[in-house]
Amino acid sequence: MPESVPVRCPACRREHVYAAPPYPCACGRPCAPRLDPAAAPAVLAHRTWDEDWVTVRCTACGLTHQLPHPELGCPCGTVLRIPVSDAPSPGARPGAAVPSDTPAPTARPGTAAPRYNGRIPFRPVTIRTARDAVTATALYLRWLGYRDIRRADQRPPSGIGLAAHGLVAQVDPAVRPASLRDVECLWLTAMTESAGCVYFSLAGYAEDARARADTLGVPLFVLDLTGTPTPVNGPGRKLARSGVV
Repeated sequence: MPESVPVRCPACRREHVYAAPPYPCACGRPCAPRLDPAAAPAVLAHRTWDEDWVTVRCTACGLTHQLPHPELGCPCGTVLRIPVSDAPSPGARPGAAVPSDTPAPTARPGTAAPRYNGRIPFRPVTIRTARDAVTATALYLRWLGYRDIRRADQRPPSGIGLAAHGLVAQVDPAVRPASLRDVECLWLTAMTESAGCVYFSLAGYAEDARARADTLGVPLFVLDLTGTPTPVNGPGRKLARSGVV
């Protein structure tokens, strides 16, 4: 069970009990930030990419992850950033640290044949906001085998850009289908950086955008509200099957 801490809103003085939501690790165990009950929450006035994420080490296998910084929305309208602790979580195994670029464990005998990520089923996170869509995409890219996922240096014309070693990704939470221009801009950005690219959209793709993506070899995925990416073209299905080669 995730640990819970008492939280008092500094704006309206309401008392809350908060537990950080767990996210799936590649090893299959839930992973959540360790909260600091001794520190006071901070009122979130504006967002920055670096402050929106926190490094968390899985207590089961030692893999490190960049997870969303815990936040609590008070009914008064105030958004609180919950402090996290640098102390190791209870039950953490000494010496279990594994570099974040280390491949996940292989499957046990008798289970499905492993691929790069060990064929552990992807565990999605529910999408309620654009930030959730970015989180779901980042977790999926890690599941595929990409590491060092970060905010892209170059902002795309629409949506949010992510980058990893050798990859540029675009997350589009808009309610309109991604356009031909959106796909071509992503591909051109990837070409200038000598990287591959992949597009994730909540609303799907226009017909000419799909056709152009097939020509350019751009993998296309649609995100549903459960946070599950589904490939919708040949390059996308190939990436989903093989992961990082």
